This record gives sequence, C-alpha cells and structure tokens, in this order.
Amino acid sequence: MSTGRVRTKKKACSSDQSPDNLPLRSSGRQVKKKAAEAADDDDEASEKKYRKCEKAGCTATCPVCFASAAERCAKNGYTSRWYHLSCGEHFCNECFDHYYRSHKDGYEKYTAWKRIWTSNGKSEPSPKAFMADQQLPYWVQCTKPDCGKWRQLTKEIQLTPQIAKTYRCGMKLNNSTKTEGSDQCSMPEDLRVAEVSDHWWYSMLILPPLLKDSVAAPFLAAYYPDCVGMSPSCTSTNRLPGESNLVKLEHLKSVPNLTVAGMNKYFQPFYQPNECGKALCVRPDVMELDELYEFPEYSRDPTMYLALRNLILALWYTNCKEALTPQKCIHHIIVRGLVRIRCVQEMERILYFMTRKGLINTGILSVSPDQYLLPKEYHNKSVIIVGAGAAGLAAARQLHNFGIKVIILEAKDRIGGRVWDDKTFKGVTVGRGAQIVNGCVNNPMALMCEQLGIKMHKLGEKCDLIQEGGRITDPTIDKRMDFHFNAILDVVSEWRKDKTQHQDVPLGEKIQEIYKAFIQESGIQFSELEEKVLQFHLSNLEYACGSNLSQVSARSWDHNEFFAQFAGDHTLLTVGYSTVIDKLAEGLDIRLNFPVQSIDYSGEEVQITTADGTVWTTQKVLVTVPLALLQKNAIQFNPPLSEKKIKAINSLGAGIIEKIALQFPYRFWDSKIQGADFFGHVPPNSSQRGLFSVFYDMDPEGKQSILMSVVTGDAVTTIRNLDDKQVLQQCMTVLRELFKEQEVPDPVKFFVTRWSKDPWLQMAYSFVKTGGSGEAYDIIAEDIQGKIFFAGEATNRHFPQTVTGAYLSGVREASKIAAF
Repeated sequence: MSTGRVRTKKKACSSDQSPDNLPLRSSGRQVKKKAAEAADDDDEASEKKYRKCEKAGCTATCPVCFASAAERCAKNGYTSRWYHLSCGEHFCNECFDHYYRSHKDGYEKYTAWKRIWTSNGKSEPSPKAFMADQQLPYWVQCTKPDCGKWRQLTKEIQLTPQIAKTYRCGMKLNNSTKTEGSDQCSMPEDLRVAEVSDHWWYSMLILPPLLKDSVAAPFLAAYYPDCVGMSPSCTSTNRLPGESNLVKLEHLKSVPNLTVAGMNKYFQPFYQPNECGKALCVRPDVMELDELYEFPEYSRDPTMYLALRNLILALWYTNCKEALTPQKCIHHIIVRGLVRIRCVQEMERILYFMTRKGLINTGILSVSPDQYLLPKEYHNKSVIIVGAGAAGLAAARQLHNFGIKVIILEAKDRIGGRVWDDKTFKGVTVGRGAQIVNGCVNNPMALMCEQLGIKMHKLGEKCDLIQEGGRITDPTIDKRMDFHFNAILDVVSEWRKDKTQHQDVPLGEKIQEIYKAFIQESGIQFSELEEKVLQFHLSNLEYACGSNLSQVSARSWDHNEFFAQFAGDHTLLTVGYSTVIDKLAEGLDIRLNFPVQSIDYSGEEVQITTADGTVWTTQKVLVTVPLALLQKNAIQFNPPLSEKKIKAINSLGAGIIEKIALQFPYRFWDSKIQGADFFGHVPPNSSQRGLFSVFYDMDPEGKQSILMSVVTGDAVTTIRNLDDKQVLQQCMTVLRELFKEQEVPDPVKFFVTRWSKDPWLQMAYSFVKTGGSGEAYDIIAEDIQGKIFFAGEATNRHFPQTVTGAYLSGVREASKIAAF
C-alpha cells in the first residue's frame, strides 16, 4: 500500500467520533474537517475497488482480468497486483495464484504445460508465457467485405484456419452455420483494437507472439520452436518422445537436406542447424541484413518478424503456382491475444517486402490488373527495358506483376537472347544456347519448372573418357589426373591469397608454372596418356570460363565461389529453357526489331532513340544487353558512363563457346556408353584441346538419336572461319575415331552455332580477365541517378555465366526500381 493510504487508515482508526456522538452544533471548521475525512474515506474505498497496472507506460486505468480462472478472480475489480501482457490484456493476482500455487486447482494444468514447453522450447516457461500461450482469448476478423471488424472469441473457442477464413460477426462457433441476431456487424469494435496499430502498443508487449500450428513447422523441426517464432506447446512442433534436443540436432547433421513430404525436393528455403553455403537460403532464426534495414524495429527482438517471414516462405513453397496474397496468409496466423491483430497488420508489410525482393510471388506467375502484387503507391512508374533475354524478361514480369507499366525493346526478331532452342530435331529440343541447370536446390529454374509442371532430367556422374582409336580410358587414370589437376588449382588458390590485382597473372600461365615446378620437385613423370587426360581437364576449365586460359585471371577466375552457390543435382532441361522464357514473356509489351542506339538521361525523364529514329520517353530504363555490346559502345549514353563503370566493363571478358548438334539414324553409341548422359573425348594433343571435348546424349529416354558437343578455348578460333559443313566434317572425324570399332553413320540433320558472329550478342558468357576482379560485376550493376539500371549475367557477381544468374539480376533490378 502507498503511504498515503496508510495515513488515511490511521486517521479512520484514531477517530472515536460517530454520527451519534456528534454535537448538535459544530463550528464551521469542524464541519470542514469532517467533510475532508469523509472524502479521504471515499478515496480509500475507491483505491481498494480499483488498482492501476504498475507497468510503466501502460494506459489501462482500470484493467480487466482476461483469465477468469480463480473463483475469487478480480475481473474488473480490485486485486493486489495486475500482471501486464499488453496495454489491453492483464490478469489478476488471484488467477496467477490459481495456476502458480501448488495447492490451487490450476497448478496441475500449468505444470503439464511447463513440461511440454521445457522439453521443446528454449525460453523460460513463466506464468506469463503460460497465460499468453494458453489462456488469452483469440481475436478474429469479420470476413464480410463491408465490415472487417475484430471480435474477441470466448475463452473456450480454439481458433482454427477454417474459423479465421469464414468468420462473420455474431457467428456461433459451436454451430458455424448460424449467427446471433440480424446485424451483428453494426456492433462497435472493441476500443482496444485501435490501439494495437500504434508503435507504443507493440513496445509495451511483454512477450513476442509465438504462432501455433504454423505451416513452417515441418520445415523447422530441427530448431527450438520459440527461436523461430513458433509455440513449443503445439503438437506440430513437438520433438520425438525421449529425444533430447542435442540428439535431434546430431541426427540432422547426417541428413542436412531436410525436405517436407509431398514437396519438390529442390525446395529448401531454410538452412538447417550447422548448415551453410546454400544459395537463396535463409536462417529461420536470424534476420538478414536487408530485412533489418527494412524493419529496424525488430532488431532488438526479431521473433514476430521471423514467425511471419517463416510462415510466408513456407506457404509460398507449399503452393508456388498461385500468387500468395495477404488474404491467403491471414487465416494461418494462429496466436492468442490482441497481438494477432498486430501480426495480421505486419504480415501484409512483410509479404509486400518479400514480394518486391523476389523471395515469393516470383517466377512465371501472371496476375490480372485487379490483382497486382504490390499496393497502388508502387504503380506510378513507367519503365523501358532494353533487351528481351532472361534478365529483361524476368524484370519485366516482376514489374508487370507489381502493377508498373513496362515496355521491352528488343533488337532481334525473337526473344530469349542467349537462350535459343532448336525444336526441328525429331522429338527432342536442343538448346543452341543454355540447356543445363547447374545446382537445382532453391534454383529459380527449378521453381519455374514446378510452376509449369516440367520435369528436369538429373544428369548422372558417369563420364567415360574415350581416346581416339576407341579405347575407354582406365577410370583410375582419370581419377589420378583429376586429383593432380585439382591440386594445381589448390596451389593457385594459395598463391593468390596475398596478391593484389596488379600482381595478377593469366591462369594458364600460372597452371603451367605450378605444373612444371611439381614435375621438377617430385620427379614424377606422367605418361603420354596421362598428359592427354590432363589436357581434357584443362579443356573443361576453358568450357567453364568461356575462354582460353591465357586471358583468364589466376587471381579471380572463380571469384563467385566465395559466395553460396546452388547445391544439388545438375539437370538437363529437356524441354529447353525457351519453355520458361516464353511463359515469362506471356502478356508483356515486347517490341521486336527495335535496336536501341542512344539513351539520354540528362533531363528529368529519360529519352531512348531506336534505330528507326523513334524517340521513347520514360522515367526509368533497365539495360540488359550483353557485356560485349557494352564494351563496343553499341549504345551511346548521355551523359557518358563514368570511367569507373567503363573500366569495370572492360575488365571482364566476353567469353565464347560454340555448339554442334547432330541427329543420326540410330544410336550407335549406346553399347559403349551404357546409359551415361555424356562422354568425354581425350584430345590427341594440346592443339586440339577443346575441339568437341564432351558429347551429350540429348534424349535421356533413349528413343531419339541426337548428340550435342561443345567447342571451347582456342578451338573456337579454329572453327570461326570454317563453314558449317567443314565443322561437321571435323566433328564426324572425331566421332569415328572414338567409335572406331564400329560404323558411325552420317547424321541426317545438324547445326553449328555462331554466337560470336551474332551482331546483337557476340558472346556466350563473361569471365574475369587478367588484372580484373569480381567487384567489376557489382560496379556494372550500379544504377545511375536512380534512372538507368543494369541487369544481365555480367552484373551478377554471385551467379555469373548462367541463365539463373541473368534471371536473378532482372529480379534484383525490378526490386530496386519498385523501391525508388
């Protein structure tokens, strides 16, 4: 009690006067004195009847106990102490005792909950946590379009997604088909609801919300539920009986790729404990840097953010074929108390952020104008995209779905850029450009294949190396030379650790230097065959780089390996990348045969001039042309690009590989290759390295007879001035050497690519030239004045050289443009 009230009591006790003892006449002073004492007595009675919440800053002047558990519950009356959960939610000391004191009726219920919480969770199983998790009433929003008021459910009602999805004001939840009264929606909303939106209300929340039966639970079984925003008391988050947390985590170390039953095995959006190095993966218990930047209010306690973000991600990967809207998420938010209202409000913000970032609602989704994925404040922009390759189409699809007006100007008479599939071969699609997906786990290409219902063919690991003359190389020789080859690259990695860009040397030169030093120091002499096998592995490296090794940086040739890469299977996209590209382009405003000559961004708006003299005006421009065209100033910028950007553009190389595909009357290679997806060609000497070094069987089902091979490194220059028939003749000479023991028929159909001669492409993919660095990718990607943006594989430092990298760069720039 306060000292003021103690003093009042003493006065009351010391007075021996009663109404019967009062003198018939009193002085004015005595009357005033008695009146003051009576007022003090009234204050005392008032203070006994009501007591404020003692939580500093709480606005509840007359708290009400939500628990009503104890017989002597204070309800809205007096209690010796109010326990604060939020500014609108308190429980009385009597209800506290009811559960916390061992001699009270509720103690057994509390201790049973406590056992479950302790076995599953990490946070303290306090009485407040119990009340928040088990006793607070649920709140639900009326789904009637013209209502939307929040209503508190009675204590015995358990909220389910179905109730949340269908609730109407006055609905009797014991019989959900009936409602009480004719117009329950006209009843006013509880005044506490309006306060929940205020920032101070959240700051006064004692415990963060922990979702019950979250859709994310199957993904996160290895985590403490309360560390990832879920309640430890739910059956969906229970650990196996008798299994300690440590045992469970140890078990999961041996099964790192936890997948959810019925879900695409390539969908692994969350890291498991002790796991790292997986691209497009998030830690469910930690906010990412861009999330903290966007939502700094959660930096102190990220629990609510993590609960909602994890739920949203799980919902998206559970059904990626439909746009995920706030309405589809709301009924999955199951948590007691007024905080559910706050969760629903915050979920919308988080969902829009994740949509803008391309973490959800991405891929080939197409939405109608009345279902744009971002609110109206994002729609007041106009964008022109230069180039209809994977990057340009990815950005356009995202921006279009956001509700932003976008036009694509494409120089060629087709879309796709370096994705170009040939469908004239009988029963098989053959990519003139990309066709392999490297690492499918969380790869957006795997996501889009799932959206389209396309199956990808997993490439096997078997690759026999066949020598000219027809002999299959002993696998032990291949393994030994592969080991030595990788050992050389390991030495390169050690060498570069303390080297600056100025100390860089060509990768080919450094490999040769290390190889010679090894031979001298070890005294080992490789056989002629082993030397040839080493040349095969070098040609494979040139395939990866898109260049001969004399131009590639020894310091930065694999710069992107420092970032998490796509894990899992390498697959052949048998239907071709164009299936995905065509779907991305569906419904977009694409203008073919419109080469862009200049971009003038000196004024308030940007003006683009195309080859036919047309001037296009827009607010923002996204340039997605290949690196080779930027290097040759195919587009004139006004003002000119900065020296820093030009230097970065020229520090990368425009790599080239070419392909040849051949259709035969029958599968002459089957008996020798025995079901492998590809086989290697051991070059007879270093001068023929890269000339048809690998052959791919383009029909995994084994019905059609089509092989595809690649030309890499210096061999690209060798065939540049040959006509297609001469290239075919060289390829057939190689095949007949590899299968010398049998007759190899002439092909009935073939093609040879000429990417280097395509005026609007002139390249395959980028690499870091000697003296350059991976930072160049980031510099090229930098926007100019929030007006000119850049995308394409040569702007993606993490995933260069791939269709996936190009696609993700488009998604990245769409997010930046939407945010400006």
